[in-house]
Amino acid sequence: MNLANLTAIEIAESIRAKKLKCVDITEYYLSQIKKYKDKNAVLEVFDDAMACAQKIDDRVASGEHLGKLIGVPILIKDNIMYNGHISSSASKILEHYVAPYTATALDRLLQEGVVVLGRTNMDEFAMGGSCENSAYGPCKNAHDDKYVSGGSSGGSAVAVALDMCAFALGSDTGGSIRQPSSYNGVVGLKPTYGRVSRYGLTAYADSLDTLGAITKNVADNALVLSIMAGKDTRDMTSSPIKVDDYLHSIENTIKGKKIAIIKEVQELVDKTDYAHVYQNIIDFCQEHGAFVTKCSIPEYKSILPTYYTLAMAEASSNLSRIDGIRYGDRGRDSDTVNDIYTSTRTELFGNEVKRRIMLGNFVLSSTHYNSYYQKAKKVTTFMQNKFAEVFDFCDLIFMPTSFGEAFEIGSKTSDPVSMYIEDMFTVTANILGVPAISIPVGKGSHGLPIGLQILSKHFAESEIYNMANFIMSRGE
Repeated sequence: MNLANLTAIEIAESIRAKKLKCVDITEYYLSQIKKYKDKNAVLEVFDDAMACAQKIDDRVASGEHLGKLIGVPILIKDNIMYNGHISSSASKILEHYVAPYTATALDRLLQEGVVVLGRTNMDEFAMGGSCENSAYGPCKNAHDDKYVSGGSSGGSAVAVALDMCAFALGSDTGGSIRQPSSYNGVVGLKPTYGRVSRYGLTAYADSLDTLGAITKNVADNALVLSIMAGKDTRDMTSSPIKVDDYLHSIENTIKGKKIAIIKEVQELVDKTDYAHVYQNIIDFCQEHGAFVTKCSIPEYKSILPTYYTLAMAEASSNLSRIDGIRYGDRGRDSDTVNDIYTSTRTELFGNEVKRRIMLGNFVLSSTHYNSYYQKAKKVTTFMQNKFAEVFDFCDLIFMPTSFGEAFEIGSKTSDPVSMYIEDMFTVTANILGVPAISIPVGKGSHGLPIGLQILSKHFAESEIYNMANFIMSRGE
């Protein structure tokens, strides 16, 4: 059996039918991880991966009940807890931190039979859009070593693109699943805020963080989300709303679907070299019965500074606990508690993390709280109301995932603002709390993938999966 580029659904079906052994597919993926070691996508292969695979084969042989993802090997982003395994968030300060429990989303996948191969590289504490901020070195694009993988879930996206696993888990605070998915030509969905429990995900910005999957196709993503989603009593922000059968809600038609294009987004797209890529998709959808309409949100450009104001404020609060006393390693020996705080956080946090902590403290200070943080909260409410009006008359919104293909490693590190601007389109879904997916729809001038982003209203992941699958099936 050819093991290359199997989907998660194909692996589970083959193992269930005893046409494939879990140890064989696990060995294949481990060989792929070794083959592409120089990409720096995988930080660690877990010692117990092969033993877990053998247990799966023993379960299959015994004839016991088998889960929906039985024997499917996966990788997890380094900020997702897996009991007894290191979860460092790609930071030196948590280099030796061993998770004392398993994240709810991962635990639900384990109950369905997945095997966890290891942990993937990321921007430190998920703070970055290129995977260059990792304490363990940058992750390189799956298609060209000179270019970034995207971030912060860069390692997960590269691993899926290069067939190092069946699928990978990531987190998304401002585009960290979708942007690297776009840059590497894979499928990544940020669920509705509260659709998937955040219990066991190292917090960056509590009101924005989500946990989701990066996959090779839409069907796998739909199945994985249906397993991870649902209420969790350990996360009070998780929603009790019924979880759809996302996989079986995928149809083979988009006739009658209403798609909105935001005028202010289109104006930005028209300034790039890739406007024709997105227009081709819009034309395709119209040819197959979808309706496309344009609407205007003049204040749209304020969404990016709003996001960064809120994200940095929450980051500074969340990271205050990681100080070398309550959590994390310590810096050099110090005589006083203040010296311990200073040396630890100075030596063991990276530059981008320190930048965001300082900016977060600035916008939360008594002098600037009303001018920045409070104003950002008001703009958030305004944007949510404006986009709710759009969703009153449309099913979906189309926009690019990013401004185009991946940029060169090192080209933006000296200019943080230019790096932040890359998040212009992805932060929209996080500010609104709505679901959004990135799917590959073309290639740029350097031959690197370009992604389309599809958004819908709260808990309408089924709408997104249906449209995404139809678009990816074109020409087949």
